[in-house]
Amino acid sequence: MFDLNNLATLAVSALLTGGLYATMSYGLALVYGVMKIINLAHAATMMLAAFTVLTLFRAFHLDPIIGSVVILPLFLVAGMALYRVAVGRVAAVPIASLLLLFGVWLVAQNAAYLIWGSEDQSILTSYTYSTISLFGVRVAVTRIIPFVLSLVMLGALRWFLGSTDLGRAIRAVSQDKTAARLAGIHAEQTAMIAFGIGTMLSAFAGGLLTLIFSFTPDFGGTFQLKSFAIIVLGGLESFPGVLAGSLVLSSAESFSILIPGWRASLVNLLAFGLLVATLVVFPGGLASLAVHRARKTAE
Repeated sequence: MFDLNNLATLAVSALLTGGLYATMSYGLALVYGVMKIINLAHAATMMLAAFTVLTLFRAFHLDPIIGSVVILPLFLVAGMALYRVAVGRVAAVPIASLLLLFGVWLVAQNAAYLIWGSEDQSILTSYTYSTISLFGVRVAVTRIIPFVLSLVMLGALRWFLGSTDLGRAIRAVSQDKTAARLAGIHAEQTAMIAFGIGTMLSAFAGGLLTLIFSFTPDFGGTFQLKSFAIIVLGGLESFPGVLAGSLVLSSAESFSILIPGWRASLVNLLAFGLLVATLVVFPGGLASLAVHRARKTAE
């Protein structure tokens, strides 16, 4: 029997996980919004970021939190370089870009096997097993830190897209590339920077995930599928929708324990079920429902 304290624990867990899911998915949504391509290298980025943070931790005893921040410029440049060398050449052909990025994922995965091996890796810090009381609920410090940093990153992204010339250019290209070119915006260069930022956000999430999970070169695939479910649920190009989709998925996962006979091994089924249900019932996601309701209210 679950009492109010148990329900509060599940609610706090859903909130903290939702923040991390949002950061994990914003990069995917940004790339799709600007280039209309699904970045299948998203999983590879998170995996490589996790191993890069591990390498920094072992070589320089760099805390994984600091490591997750230090690697951001590296993955920003790497994402821009990947777009310049390969993605930009096939971006106009969706199936070609899909296959290319899938190939990048496979190459990165096999390279990681050669460099780091196939064993499970993890990062243990002085606060790995620490907990604090939050609203009367004991919460792991490794859950709170990624949530706070995710909010900071999402706030910075919101400010960047809304208050800087480059951010406005990215939004303009995502809305209408032709009109953006007519307005004097270098669409290809803007798309390259957007792809780099999307890669950087994925890397940030991958670095933070090392605080919570162990990882191998296969790491990232499940989280990529969850990101797909989140951006579809949120409306693909809607950043507020991504946040809402993240909270919906994390809440469904957290409260699934209340289902009689439910097993923890089935938790990933929720993401896939939400993905299929959203595509069938309301393909436009939560954002389309909000727009529809606004129109009905106006009428």
